Order: sequence, then structure tokens, then C-alpha cells
Amino acid sequence: MQVQILGAVALAHEDRRMGVAARQVRTLLALLALSPGSPVPFDQLVEELWAGKQMGNARNALQANVVRLRKLLEQFTDRPGDELVRTVSSGYLLDVPADAVDAHLFRELADKGSDRVHTRPDEAIELLERALRLWRGPALFDVSDGLKFRIEAARLDERRLSAREDLIAAKLANGEDRGVVSELKQLAAEYPERERFSEQLMVALYRNGRQTEALDVFHHTRRRLASELGLEPGRAMRRLYQAILVHDQVLL
Repeated sequence: MQVQILGAVALAHEDRRMGVAARQVRTLLALLALSPGSPVPFDQLVEELWAGKQMGNARNALQANVVRLRKLLEQFTDRPGDELVRTVSSGYLLDVPADAVDAHLFRELADKGSDRVHTRPDEAIELLERALRLWRGPALFDVSDGLKFRIEAARLDERRLSAREDLIAAKLANGEDRGVVSELKQLAAEYPERERFSEQLMVALYRNGRQTEALDVFHHTRRRLASELGLEPGRAMRRLYQAILVHDQVLL
């Protein structure tokens, strides 16, 4: 069984996939899945489930949702629900391996891929593409709006973007310059504050004999940074601009 939180919260196993209709139950599942194998305290579960609302019978309400989640998991896996969601002294625990949760598997694959970008780019490409295929939409978008969820969703989204940067870096290292230009144009336009996308676009264009366009990317990025964020391009982008001007062989 895999718990999916990189998109709508769902359960998956082989060719079967099942969504979780009840908002409180899928919120509870997502909370436990963020820390598989580790207890999540009662108070934290209550706070995230009801996002600051006053609950006179919070423990009873939490327990009722745990019962519903256990029944759901039991129906999907044919395993006893109380073996999958265990009661511990301080709270509840989702008893599954970390890589049974897509967010944890994504991080594991992305980290391995990132480590191989410059040494084994072909392996990096395979690992990073596997990691990114796990995403089905914005992380944790259909759960309650608790603080922990907001923080974790932001972290996951940031890691997703850095994985895309690393994937493109691996493709550039693997000589796939022409194939990444279109994607990089879109990413550089969508995320002007992430200079690495613009830098990668400059390199890809330059390697395809499009020096003028590569230099134009720098000037366009500089204007957007100044007008939207009040910033100047960083040192790496400025150095890349100079390298393109003088046809530095290090870019090839």
C-alpha cells in the first residue's frame, strides 16, 4: 500500500487507487503520513484537524475519525486497521515504511538523483524523473489549513522545484541541450526569482548557437528582478553572462 499526498490524498496498491472522501479522515491520514512510523501527539492532531476551532470533546472527535480511518484502511488492505494506525501513549502512529508514503519516496529518489547530477547524469535523470512522476498536483491541497500542512506543503513544493532544476542540470551534463530549451523558457518565465532556471536557459541557448538569445535572457531576467523584486542578478548569473560574451570554452 502507498499513501499519496503529492496531490489529492489517496491510497494506492498495484492497479488500485482509492480517494478519501471525508475531509477529516483524509486530513488525519495525511498528518500521520507526514511522519510514518513515528507517533503524532493528540494535541497536534486536534490542532491540525480543527485548525484552532474550540472543541469541547476534541479527544472523542479525534477517536471517532481514527475509527473511520482504520475501517477505510482495513477495507483497502485486508489488514486489521488497528495494526496500521496504532494507538501509542502520546497519540497515534501510522505503521508503514517511510517509502510507502509518496512524499518520502519522492525525497529519497530526488536526493539520490541530485547526488549524481555531475558524476553520473544518466542515472540522475532516471532517478529524478521517477521522483517527479510521483506528483499528481499541489502537495496536501485537499486537507485542512493547519500550520504544519502549510509548512510541509511549502517544503515539498520547494524540493519539487529544486528537483526540476537538478533534472535539467543532469540533462545539460548529458548533452541534451536542445531538448530542454522549451521547458526552460516556460520555467524561467514562471519562476523569475529562481535564477538557476534562467542560467540553465542561457547555457542551453548558447550551446545551440543562439548566443544573442542567451544574452537577451540575462537582460530580460535583470529587468524582471528589478521591477518585481527590487533585486539584481546574482554573481553566478553575472559570471555566466560574461562567459557567454567571450565564448568561454567552459560552457561547452
